[in-house]
Amino acid sequence: MDLPLDTKLTIGFSATMATPQASRDVSALADRLGYESLWTGDHIAFAVPMLDPLLQLAQVAAVNSRLLLGTGVYLMPLRHATTVAKLVATFDHLSEGRFIFGVGVGGEFPNEYSACGVPVKERGARLTEGIKTIRKLWTGQPVSNEDSPFYPFKDVQMLPRPITPGGPPIWTGGRSKAALNRCGRLADGWMSYVVTPEMYREGLQQIAIAAKEAKRDLKKFGSSHLVFMRIDDTYERALDLAAAHLTRRYAMDFRPAAKKYAVLGTPSDCAQRIADFHAAGVRHFVLDCTGPLEERDAQLERFAKEVRPLLGQLAAA
Repeated sequence: MDLPLDTKLTIGFSATMATPQASRDVSALADRLGYESLWTGDHIAFAVPMLDPLLQLAQVAAVNSRLLLGTGVYLMPLRHATTVAKLVATFDHLSEGRFIFGVGVGGEFPNEYSACGVPVKERGARLTEGIKTIRKLWTGQPVSNEDSPFYPFKDVQMLPRPITPGGPPIWTGGRSKAALNRCGRLADGWMSYVVTPEMYREGLQQIAIAAKEAKRDLKKFGSSHLVFMRIDDTYERALDLAAAHLTRRYAMDFRPAAKKYAVLGTPSDCAQRIADFHAAGVRHFVLDCTGPLEERDAQLERFAKEVRPLLGQLAAA
């Protein structure tokens, strides 16, 4: 089975918007530079401060009617699936159907699972059940979920249903075999993270196998990648700044991972790495700018003006 990947190249970026003015500024920046999507991450408790992703994106939706908006990724097992179904259905209305619901399990900070009263070892099973549960509720019909081990209920009708038929597309994260199989069985797309182009290609193959075994008739499948990115005058300087930033963010030595997984170096270096990922099947890139936070806007401008023009043939592919 070949996954029906998009033919269009789409590029967005991740950001944090701590104030209404920041939302307006980020929105204006994305419009000026021609980015197509805006994403936010999610943690209840993390090594650095993080705001709720849906509330941030709702602020952007109020000031921008063009951008695709997405969570990259929302740690759905930390919340009850019924509550999530209501939140996301509401946001689908507020965004006028421009939302991609990226979900994942996290787990690298187990204390946030403890804080939410959720056993960290149940996170994969809860995500699987959660996806099934919210899709039932999004039908707008009276539904029951009595066999669910985590979210049982009887005769519940949730209205209004999302304005997007069937609900917003659900893209799952993860790179383990279990995560890839879940993606193939249940998801509308894959949002990868810390993988190489070779790993990405192999991941899509595993997803296709799982989709075929589940006898799914997919008309469209989103293939996305959240990628750490740093443009600089040399590869070595880009690596140094990216590694320092990511080591602080994740409270661990991230230099080996940055070297292996990130898009780093001169504009031509970065364009070649993006092309490698595109050849592996990525169609939607989400740039996570690394280095000093105050340089994020300049990094996005450099990518738009110095890297993206080198990707013209990919966009036309």
